[in-house]
Amino acid sequence: MTRVTLAAGVAAIALTTAIPATAQANEAEELAARFGARPTVLDISLSPAGDQIAYISSDNATTEIIYVVDLNGTGEPRALTSLGEPDAELTHCDWANDIWLVCEMVAMAKVDGRVPIYYTRMMSVATDGSDPQLLTSRRSFRAYGLQQDGGSVLALDVKGEENRILMTRDFVAENTLNTRLSNDDAGLGVELVDVSRNSRRTVENPDEDATRYVADENGEVRIKVRAPRNSSGRLSGDIQYLYRTPDSSRWKIFEDGLSGFRPVAVDAAQNIAYGFQQRDGFQALYRVTLEEDAQRELVMARDDVDVDQLIRIGRQQRVVGASFATKKRQVEYLDPDLANLATRLQDALPGNPLIDIVDSSADEQTLLIVASSDVDPGMTYLLDRQSNALSPLLPLRDHVMDYQMAPMRPIIFPASDGTGIPGYLTLPLDTEGPMPAVVLPHGGPGARDEWGFDWLVQFFAARGYAVLQPNFRGSTGYGEVWFGRNGFQQWETAIGDVNDAGRWLISAGIADPARLGIVGWSYGGYAALQSQVVDPDLYQAVVAIAPVTDLELLREEARDYTNSAIVRRFVGTGDHVEEGSPANHADRFRAPVLPFHGTEDMNVGIFQSNRMESRLQDAGASVQFIEYDGFDHYLDHGQVRGNMLLAIDTFLKQHLTE
Repeated sequence: MTRVTLAAGVAAIALTTAIPATAQANEAEELAARFGARPTVLDISLSPAGDQIAYISSDNATTEIIYVVDLNGTGEPRALTSLGEPDAELTHCDWANDIWLVCEMVAMAKVDGRVPIYYTRMMSVATDGSDPQLLTSRRSFRAYGLQQDGGSVLALDVKGEENRILMTRDFVAENTLNTRLSNDDAGLGVELVDVSRNSRRTVENPDEDATRYVADENGEVRIKVRAPRNSSGRLSGDIQYLYRTPDSSRWKIFEDGLSGFRPVAVDAAQNIAYGFQQRDGFQALYRVTLEEDAQRELVMARDDVDVDQLIRIGRQQRVVGASFATKKRQVEYLDPDLANLATRLQDALPGNPLIDIVDSSADEQTLLIVASSDVDPGMTYLLDRQSNALSPLLPLRDHVMDYQMAPMRPIIFPASDGTGIPGYLTLPLDTEGPMPAVVLPHGGPGARDEWGFDWLVQFFAARGYAVLQPNFRGSTGYGEVWFGRNGFQQWETAIGDVNDAGRWLISAGIADPARLGIVGWSYGGYAALQSQVVDPDLYQAVVAIAPVTDLELLREEARDYTNSAIVRRFVGTGDHVEEGSPANHADRFRAPVLPFHGTEDMNVGIFQSNRMESRLQDAGASVQFIEYDGFDHYLDHGQVRGNMLLAIDTFLKQHLTE
């Protein structure tokens, strides 16, 4: 096993196989560094007046920096504050007003020094350079438990309340011994918080089963989501959705035909909630009146894919449309003006990119837009709707903006049972088959791949590999039947589709069968390993990043968490648990295996890869394990990802030979 740490800087790639000092190796190292780099812009937002932007960037390692730009001034970025903790990350910022930003931090810790958890904290940052303030309520020394949820913003504008936002708060019960001032209530509640002074007032008492609240555009709490627990404190898996009518403080449950309705947003002016519900096996968008006798109306539905995203803009998060992904992601606007605007922008910008309105000024006359595509990593623009002036701001990935990307093409290939499997094929530029190729199954399994820029795909294409991303049965987005019982319980179908992707590449004359590999991350890593169990001769090299290797161990991993019953139900019981665990069948492996794993992975514990490595070694199979000390499931560090890409490139070049 190769252990990689950051103690002396990871730029010196630590591999067991030496890299020759050739021009080709230098090119590989440069491309690995460029494509592995963290995005230049991690998050971006627009001030209410529309004359300032705030964005989060990084040092390409563990430090995130918040910058603000005065669009009416010099246009030079000014750093407000930074976070350099290796176990914490600044994720996003919103403008509370034209002076104060509200930002979220996600961090990692271990309970009792053993059980890893994520926790969040909220803080406010002023554009005048004042010291940041913690907005998450401070935990009392008398508190019984941990405050894992640091709160989330429900409303940035609350009528009649200057400098105040609406936030959730995780109330933790306190020890009442020798005091009359302690809190004995616990659960998720809602507070009105002053971002300039960190003063707070409770507006919604805590509910121990509450997991989420939804406020309307006036800052009134109208929806509550509850996840009841069983007698042992574990989540039961049931979800309850409750609402309030305009003239009542009483919660009323969505029931009967609305029991499966999942509300996402509330429009107080129309007194309706927007949300999703199944319709003929596909997820559709509905609106429901928030009255005593709630009525449902269909807004948008498809008979081929799920409608799965709500499009909202402005400080009141006005609902303006919804989106779904067929061959490419599409947006259907409920607002005709925005629909026309998006069409004109697509026509005006090169490459007919995807248009994403990520923020707007308070009057919605200035829009912050991201345009991106399969060959464009993304550029941010400012649009003045009155003058129709479109101004470029910042690229999302400056490191690769000057590199020519390979187009991604939607395809459908046949599975062995004749079912057409959707996917995306990316061919290296100026190359003809048969060529070296990689099948790249996605993670999840409750996920899917989409058309657009992908740093892994583009790195492989730049190194001369054809890449096929199959949306195998068990993927989300294609309805209930396609998802089935998920990619673990129906692993034979999912892995069959993944292997059929490799066979199709060969039969279509794209891939050289002697130079076909498979690479996957998380569930994709599981699929890469299990593909060997099913057909040991198909792939000549296997790369598994943070993979699940033992389904029973996956069930055991969840034992220390409140969602353990949900995980056990998702994985299921039966013969598929043993048969679908690649660690139990290491004797079937013929291709060399290269696993990667972070030691602090909370999604898939590193002992999954440890077990796979041990079993492969016992079976006499070829395995080289690279471990990243101190990193989690996502390996979100430019030098670590660059190291990993270079290691994969070396491994594939070694084993995918003619």
